[in-house]
Amino acid sequence: MKKIISIAAMGLLASVSTGWAADSATLEKKVEELTRQNQMLLERVTALETMLVGRGQPTQFQGLAEKADIRQEKGSVEQRLQQIETTLEGSQQTAAADQSLLQSINDHVDLTGLVEVEAISAEDFNGDHTSDISLATVEVGLDARISDWSQAHLLLLYEEDEEDNHLIVDEGTITFGKLDVFPAYLTVGKMYLPFGSYVTNMISDTLPLELGEIRDSAVLAGFQSSGFYGSLYGFNGVLSERGENDKIDAWGASLGFAHEREGFSVDVGLDWLNNIGDTDDMGEYLEENTGASEIADYVEGLAAHILMQYGPFDVVAEYVRALDEFQIDEMAFAGSGAEPEAWSLEAGLTFEWLNRQTIFSLAWQGTDEALALGLPEDRYGAAIRMFVLKNTSVSLEYLHDEDYDKADGGTGNDADSATMQVAVEF
Repeated sequence: MKKIISIAAMGLLASVSTGWAADSATLEKKVEELTRQNQMLLERVTALETMLVGRGQPTQFQGLAEKADIRQEKGSVEQRLQQIETTLEGSQQTAAADQSLLQSINDHVDLTGLVEVEAISAEDFNGDHTSDISLATVEVGLDARISDWSQAHLLLLYEEDEEDNHLIVDEGTITFGKLDVFPAYLTVGKMYLPFGSYVTNMISDTLPLELGEIRDSAVLAGFQSSGFYGSLYGFNGVLSERGENDKIDAWGASLGFAHEREGFSVDVGLDWLNNIGDTDDMGEYLEENTGASEIADYVEGLAAHILMQYGPFDVVAEYVRALDEFQIDEMAFAGSGAEPEAWSLEAGLTFEWLNRQTIFSLAWQGTDEALALGLPEDRYGAAIRMFVLKNTSVSLEYLHDEDYDKADGGTGNDADSATMQVAVEF
């Protein structure tokens, strides 16, 4: 139902916007032509009236005949003038109706977008060099306020070399609630579930995101009140416990507090998931490694974050981990079952440079027992982003990765990458 509502609203917005642009130009030309005809007819009526008043009378019968012809022509002109005025009035009413419809859509629908183009040069742990230019991200989002108590959300996503280069429905939800009246809400559909925050000023995804991000179709009940927020959600995950049927048996909970005042803001949160194996990258690895969509036992997961901003300074700390070991045949590390975890610490400074808003960031990230997922043990990075035009930024990023030691199954080598990104957001 959500998908139908959102796509219909988006199509209506596009068609009305395009149709209005075309019809507006045609209508302007039509009005100009009718106005020109109106002016010509007014001039003709004036001339005829002048002829009636000042016309000489050569003979009685000739004068009467000429005046009759003039009156007949005047009547014809006045009739045509009335038709033109009626047409003009109808055209103006149509234009007002079209504009009213477009305004109504704009009042209820928000359209957003993001385009990111990246150029990267990298050297991996084996010493192999690569470079590429890619259309890294295209996002088109639509939020439609269906009523005071319901809204629909749609996010279309394209990432080069992902999902076979197809445009996919990344998110599609319906939300019921009105937070300024009642503090609780209900969301159903496909969404990014609240397990981790993953806020960053870097170009690349953080290591906690690589470990913990999860997107699935779910039912989520949440609340917001006095700075506190939280949610409970359930879904049918990628994996099932061995011997169990395919059913809704994945659960999660989130609780946090956010506060903001002039020049300062803070956001802290704690999230729990009954099976961290259902996260996007980990679930894909487990399916490929085990050759099945079942694991012996669910492994619980925990995520925590702290976001702080004070004036031009901001700090982001993030931590994601499994609360137990996987079976060795599911995910191994150093001869036993892996218990992966990841963290990230990032500091940023916002300032004016060359009269442009600029953000400089430093990051330290790391993992433990996550070798099977292809993640580095340590990562150090720096990035700078400048908003060169309205909603347009240019970013540079450098990352230095260190692999796990050979004793743990890694290479013990380093890897480096440099990325430039141009992004436009609207």
